[in-house]
Amino acid sequence: MILHVDMDAFYASVEVRDRPELAAKPVIVGGRPGSRGVVAAANYVARRFGVHSAMPSATALKLCPEAVILPVRMAYYAEVSRAIRAIFRTFTPVVEPLSLDEAFLDCSASECLFGSSADIGRRIKRTIRDELDLVASVGVAPNKFLAKLASDLDKPDGFVVVQPEGVRAFLDPLPVERLWGVGRVASTRLARLGIRTVGQLRDASSDVLEALFGRAGSHLRELSRGIDHRAVVPDHLAKSISHETTFATDIADREILRARLLELTEQVARRLRRLGLEARTVQVKLRRSDFQTITRAHTLSSPTDMTQEIWQIADQLLRTGLVRGPGPLRLIGVGVSGLEEPAPRQQTLFEDESRARGRRLDAAVDDINGRFGKRALRRAAELKH
Repeated sequence: MILHVDMDAFYASVEVRDRPELAAKPVIVGGRPGSRGVVAAANYVARRFGVHSAMPSATALKLCPEAVILPVRMAYYAEVSRAIRAIFRTFTPVVEPLSLDEAFLDCSASECLFGSSADIGRRIKRTIRDELDLVASVGVAPNKFLAKLASDLDKPDGFVVVQPEGVRAFLDPLPVERLWGVGRVASTRLARLGIRTVGQLRDASSDVLEALFGRAGSHLRELSRGIDHRAVVPDHLAKSISHETTFATDIADREILRARLLELTEQVARRLRRLGLEARTVQVKLRRSDFQTITRAHTLSSPTDMTQEIWQIADQLLRTGLVRGPGPLRLIGVGVSGLEEPAPRQQTLFEDESRARGRRLDAAVDDINGRFGKRALRRAAELKH
C-alpha cells in the first residue's frame, strides 16, 4: 500500500494559520494584479468564487473583489515543507517528494512498528495537524496512481483508503476526467463515444482508444483498470530526476512558460547537487490541451550539475517543442538522466573560469536557499518574467 499526502491549499493555508483573522475570508497568494501577476494558491473560500492557481490575479479579483492578496513567501513555505517531510520520515525513509506540498510514501516496512498503512496515514494527518496546525489530505492505495487519486477525492481534509479488492468499485463510477492526462479535449472526444466514466473507458475497445489517442490510449486503458507499476523512489535511489507541473488552466504565454520551466530546472539542478551527481541528458516534457504529449531531449558531451547549463538546454528544447506543437499547454516538465558521480576532466582555461563562476553562483544559491528556503534567492532571468 502506497500513501499520497497532499497539503490542502498549502501556501494559503500557511498564511491563514499565521493570520487567523483571515480564516473566513477569501485569500489569494500570488502577484499583485498586472501584466504578470498570477495566483500561486487560493484558499477554499476563494475557490468557491472560481479562483484557482495559475489564474491571472486581475481575473481572480474580478471573480472575487473582496479577496485578500498576499505576497508569495516561498522561503517560509519551504521551511514548513521541511518540517512536514521530517514528520514523514519518522514513519518511513521511503519518501518521494513531488513538490513542497505533496509526496508519495511507501510504509510497507514500517507496518510492524506503526500498524497498517492506513493507520500510518491517519497518524501522519494527526501529527501534521497537532504539530503544524495544517491540514493534509491522504490517499492510501495499492499504487501511486490510485493513492494520488484517492487523496484528491475528498478534499479538503480528505482521507480515502482503496483496498486491493475494491479498486474496480472505486474507479468505475468516477468521471474520466479523474484519470491523469484526460482534460477537456480528451473528455469531449470520449463523450462523443458515450464514454463518460472510468468504468465505461475500462470496457472500451483498445483499438478505439489507440485510434483516438495513439500509444497514450493503452496507458489510459491501464489506468482505468487501476494498473500502475511505478515504485516509490527516494532521491538517493533515482535513476533520473524530474519535476513537472500541471496548470489549473492551459497556458499559452511563452514567457510565463519559460519562467515556470526555469523554476523547475532550478529544482532539478539543486537535487542533483544535493545528491552529489551530474546528468548527461536533459529532457523537456510538454502536454497540450488536446492530450498530445511532446518530449524533447538532448545529450551533453559531458555531464553537468550546473543550473545555467541545464537551463540553456531546457530553454532551447522548450522553444523547439513549441514550434512543433503550438497552442496552450496544460503541463510542463523538465528532467535529467544518465546520472553519474562527478569525474575529473580536463578543460581549457576559459571553460574552467566560466564554470568556476557558475559553480560559485550555484553554491551561493544552494547555501542561501538551504538556510532560508529554496526560493529565498532567485535568478534575475526568472524574476524578469
